Amino acid sequence: MQADMSLTIALVAGEDSGDQLGAALIKSLKSRFPDCHFVGMGGERMRKAGLECWWDCSELAVFGLFEVLRHFRKIWHIRKTVRQRLLEMKPDVFIGIDAPDFNLGLEKQLKKAGIRTVHYVSPTVWAWRAWRTKKIKRSVDLVLCLFPFEPEFLSQHGIQAAFVGHPMADQIESVSSPVEARRSLGLREQGPVYALLPGSRMGEVERLTGPMLEAARLLKSEHPDTVFVAALANPRAAEYFNTQLGARKDLELLAIEGRVRDVIAAADVVICASGTVTLETLLINRPMVVTYRLAASTYKLARATGLVKAKQISLPNILAARILVPELIQENATARRIATEASAWIDDQQRRDNVKEEFQKIHRTLQCNASERAAEEISKILGPEQ
Repeated sequence: MQADMSLTIALVAGEDSGDQLGAALIKSLKSRFPDCHFVGMGGERMRKAGLECWWDCSELAVFGLFEVLRHFRKIWHIRKTVRQRLLEMKPDVFIGIDAPDFNLGLEKQLKKAGIRTVHYVSPTVWAWRAWRTKKIKRSVDLVLCLFPFEPEFLSQHGIQAAFVGHPMADQIESVSSPVEARRSLGLREQGPVYALLPGSRMGEVERLTGPMLEAARLLKSEHPDTVFVAALANPRAAEYFNTQLGARKDLELLAIEGRVRDVIAAADVVICASGTVTLETLLINRPMVVTYRLAASTYKLARATGLVKAKQISLPNILAARILVPELIQENATARRIATEASAWIDDQQRRDNVKEEFQKIHRTLQCNASERAAEEISKILGPEQ
């Protein structure tokens, strides 16, 4: 048996959600390999879990084709330096956590050099840019999938993959009553309460804050007893949101940095950007209105080139394989449409009950002790000598 001290595992996470996944995975791997050395890129959670962090994952948190181009030189420099360090170090396995545009190219070069590679979180090739399956096959020894339909899709393209479940489904419990969360936030206990979650990337926040705040004003004008609470993912998002809110003297709204899950649990309905937060909302078990706006140039290019394949963009609808929650995208992401769809949830108790039942079914499917299962699959990659 190889001594744990000689075992080095490299990980690269590209944003906050990857930092969460990486931290839980490091903890599970530590229980198997107590003296393992973890290196790479991550955030505060991964550092606290034991990662020797070379760059913070926020350096890669850009989105959209043209947004990436603006940061290309910095990202290229980071990947070149990380690659050189890893080729010299030769870790026992490299784990790219999401961030496929950064990690797949890095994984390809490491695999070519004989380093075993794992990609944690399947790229959404089933939704858009399906041509990436060829690159995944060349770059990765194993893909760890969060959703049950993904391994079959990848196997059709000759890619080894395993479903491990989603760590959030293990961490989050459904919340039947909002009362406790409302008390913790200082909100009144009786509804209706709407939560606004405009995203974590600044591009999302800048494009969605305006329509969300105007939707809140419309809802308030129609139902004066309505309460609004917003969760902002980081200081930059909070600063921008509060600046926009400050310009609307007629709108009373509690804006909180962090505490996303408390804000979701406190709400009757969540108005949110498409992304990981839709899964959090599903798991906490709240109806939602999903909205999204890409940069106009990015959206036009995606449409013109046929990059997008999926009919739905939000995880609740993708996992259910049907429309459970409304999606308002690009020109449909108007304040009036958001307000109309949000109030429709309040007006229909039976619809709310039905969607909550569907959310609970999906929750049970994803609840698999994911980090432990992921660590087990990685142990197999490392081989019996470990």
